[in-house]
Amino acid sequence: MSGHSKFANIKHKKEKNDAAKGKIFTIIGREIAVAVKEGGADPNNNSKLRDVIAKAKANNMPNDTIDRGIKKAAGDANSVNYVPATYEGYGPNGTAIIVNALTDNKNRTAANVRNAFTKGSGNVGAQGCVSFMFDEKGQIIIDKEECSLEADDLMMLVLDGGAEDFIEEDDSFEIITAPADFSAVVTVLEDEKIPMASAEVTMIPQNYVKLTDEEDIKKMNKILDLLDEDDDVQAVYHNWEVEDEDEE
Repeated sequence: MSGHSKFANIKHKKEKNDAAKGKIFTIIGREIAVAVKEGGADPNNNSKLRDVIAKAKANNMPNDTIDRGIKKAAGDANSVNYVPATYEGYGPNGTAIIVNALTDNKNRTAANVRNAFTKGSGNVGAQGCVSFMFDEKGQIIIDKEECSLEADDLMMLVLDGGAEDFIEEDDSFEIITAPADFSAVVTVLEDEKIPMASAEVTMIPQNYVKLTDEEDIKKMNKILDLLDEDDDVQAVYHNWEVEDEDEE
């Protein structure tokens, strides 16, 4: 289905996250707070919270930190209310970018997102201008070196558990689910004690765009770096096909 590995990109992100673990934990902490406020503190009755917990575990967030975040959100009615905001736009050479934010000040966030696009010669478009090019899916990445199961056994396990697709790459396995089936597949993997390099409900591009011009690559990285630095930004999805480092 995909034809190229996302694992190198995830490893690269993980390394960045390791250098700024506080940032990713803050992002997930906000997602936990919003999920608890929307659906309660019991993950058995709150699928959104269950999905965020899976993402937290894949990012090595300690269980007591997760529990603390849930209790805090459940018990603190006066905590800051974050509201979701989504921005869509274009980067260099027509690349599509979606930005998900949780913010207590939409004006500030909108200005910062617009600024990031502008500095990378991109532009923010109307709602829906690029989201039709993506599919919302559960996506789980497993490092082959961390997995004790053979590819066929793992494939049967996850397909029986409700996965839609299973892709074997050189260094990793990619499992795709419908958003509603994501938690069930994560539970199957947890029960088998199979570590996940990444596990989240995400936006997967239907097609990827290659950037060959050095200037375009610099501009795209500028947009992504500025968005990454913004505390309100929770996630950025794009259809730029980032080349694996050993291919460059």
